[in-house]
Amino acid sequence: MCGPRVQRYSITNLGSPALRLRSRIAAGAAPFCLLVPLATAARAQQAVTLDEISVTSPSPVQAVRPVAAAPTAAGTIAGIGVLPVVTDTFSPVTVVTRDQIARDQPRTLGDALFDRPGISSSTYAPGASSRPIIRGLDNARVRIQENGIVNGGVSDLGEDHAVPVNPLVADRLEVIRGPATLRYGSGAIGGVVSAENNRVPTLIPANGVTGQVTTGYTSVDNGRLGAATVDAGRDGIAVHADGFRTAADSYAIPGGIQRNSYNASQGGSFGISAIGDRGFVGVAFSHYDALYAIPGGEAEQARTRLTPNQDRVISRGEYRPLDGPFEVIRYWAGYSVYRHDEIGIGEDGLEGRQATFKNREAEVRVEAQHVPVFTSLGKLTGAVGVQADRRVINTQLESFLPRTDSRAGAVYLFEELELVPGTRLQASGRIEGDRLRSTAVQFPADYLPVEGEDPLRYALTRRFAPKSASFGLLQDLPYGLVGSVTGSYVERAPTGYELFSQGPHDATATFEIGDPTLRLERARTVEASIRHALGPLRFEATGFYTRYTGFIYKRLTGLRCDDDFASCGAGDELRQVVYSQQNATFYGAELIGQYDAIPVGNGFLGIEGQFDAVRAKFDDGTNVPRIPPYRIGGGIYLRAEGWFARVNLLHAFAQNRFGTLDTPTPGYDDLRAELSYTKPLDPAIYGASEVTLGLQGRNLLDADIRNAASFKKDEILLPGRNVRLFLTARF
Repeated sequence: MCGPRVQRYSITNLGSPALRLRSRIAAGAAPFCLLVPLATAARAQQAVTLDEISVTSPSPVQAVRPVAAAPTAAGTIAGIGVLPVVTDTFSPVTVVTRDQIARDQPRTLGDALFDRPGISSSTYAPGASSRPIIRGLDNARVRIQENGIVNGGVSDLGEDHAVPVNPLVADRLEVIRGPATLRYGSGAIGGVVSAENNRVPTLIPANGVTGQVTTGYTSVDNGRLGAATVDAGRDGIAVHADGFRTAADSYAIPGGIQRNSYNASQGGSFGISAIGDRGFVGVAFSHYDALYAIPGGEAEQARTRLTPNQDRVISRGEYRPLDGPFEVIRYWAGYSVYRHDEIGIGEDGLEGRQATFKNREAEVRVEAQHVPVFTSLGKLTGAVGVQADRRVINTQLESFLPRTDSRAGAVYLFEELELVPGTRLQASGRIEGDRLRSTAVQFPADYLPVEGEDPLRYALTRRFAPKSASFGLLQDLPYGLVGSVTGSYVERAPTGYELFSQGPHDATATFEIGDPTLRLERARTVEASIRHALGPLRFEATGFYTRYTGFIYKRLTGLRCDDDFASCGAGDELRQVVYSQQNATFYGAELIGQYDAIPVGNGFLGIEGQFDAVRAKFDDGTNVPRIPPYRIGGGIYLRAEGWFARVNLLHAFAQNRFGTLDTPTPGYDDLRAELSYTKPLDPAIYGASEVTLGLQGRNLLDADIRNAASFKKDEILLPGRNVRLFLTARF
């Protein structure tokens, strides 16, 4: 069952066994029997065909087991439109595949994930600044990373700030929840959004070179985009290059145009790796810059626009010793320099630079995976890791945060015990040390100025020692079902901006005030899920309950300010926002599924559906602000003979459970449709191995769509009726 070995080496993050398996197969490596326990020939054949729909498992101690979707009538897997369901994880993982990215052509991570169960986004500047929101949690509680390293921007400081990651050049996007997030930090209490690509090359293509080119056009905003990726290598050296460019005018809404909503971005990267039999080491440089406007309210009137710019260096490596206590040692390291200016019309009536944000951030993580230990209870696998990072934020002009220096160090451990085949237990823990240094301000208790007195300013250093732990059970069930139950206790230290904010933020039209006395935020979560990945029916259903002690949130005081604290209570431009703490409870459920109902040619006609709900309230009975509404949706799809067609309706209920001083949000219906055709080609003749051409429609009813989770929900509508033309070629 094992063919001759070829010289190549593939490794993704420790939590990507399915992708590692796929990469070996794609590169021509044959020792499949070395990667997974011997199963049936049919199971092995399914693994070989995973290509676009195999997904990764985030747990760093997972056994390597293939993740598959339903075979078609012809016995192969149709990559287009198949729901990726991960059954080998203790908590559900949402995956957006490379094929889905090429069809949706999202310009932000929020755009890519907005309609996934349990996930929303901030949509502060649609198509430009839209940060993912997971189960109602955003900003400091959602870590955004690329290839295992934090993204290095300032999107967590304000909803108007873009994430400097473009999904067009990603191989896949993952949303990781549950125990696996402890690998990355207590700040990932809500989840991790990970963009995975090959910027640091981890494999040598079987044919020496491979790549993809995609382009598209959108009618709602005259949007244009193009992106390309190329991977090549031989003789132990692999290289990667990619680039993208997007541009869009202000988008249309029902009955008009959403003014000041244009955007443009561009960037790219180059990476190189040395790959050998026992490991690899590589490095990559990437650049990102953009220009985008902020629609709605004061920002629209002032013609506010932002100019994010980032340079980033990342490195990854792995070594597999021949003997000793560790079978794999891996590292991730990155350093980024970020800056953006906020430009618009100021108080003097002149247009110019109103604020500047700078961020320098470095992170390194090292993990050692020990050899399996066979105990009387079963096989024990695990990994230990250390992580360190430093972040320095500088702001100028009308900015709300003084210079802030944040440092953190941590050690974490994962252990997994396989009691019997199909039954696994997992335990993980993390101990962290955080230090934050900046200038604090002692504001009056009522946040109103005292005539003739300025608030006291003083240097302050806060230190925290968050501790976290989780436990989980994963059980194979009859009929191909997999069930899991997890429990976790996570402590999160306040961030620099939650402690030290103290001024106006022009783009968000807020006057932000931190609380330097904030305590640790503590969360206790229980989550249960059941999943099915094989056969004509694929689904996953999850329920969760989280109890927060000292939940940190942005509280509207009802006061309005101008550009200094002395104006608060008498001003009219900026809403005063104070970082506060209360105990809170979050609970909810998520469901998504597909059923291949009727065979058609070599594919199926099927039905699909989804539902998600999150409820969040404080102990005093009030609601946590800006929580996404309940949503339900479904439709039909056809995939056969290279064709893919889908019609789907997503309904969002009205959000009438709104926070204090907030407003309700009406419901909406988003009717979507798609038609595409994928044709294999002869590379010797056409230069490409496959081409996909398609049309996709969004909000075809031209409905008024307002996002209940957005600060801008009362000021802007999301894009109206939109038709996208897309073309992708792979070689």
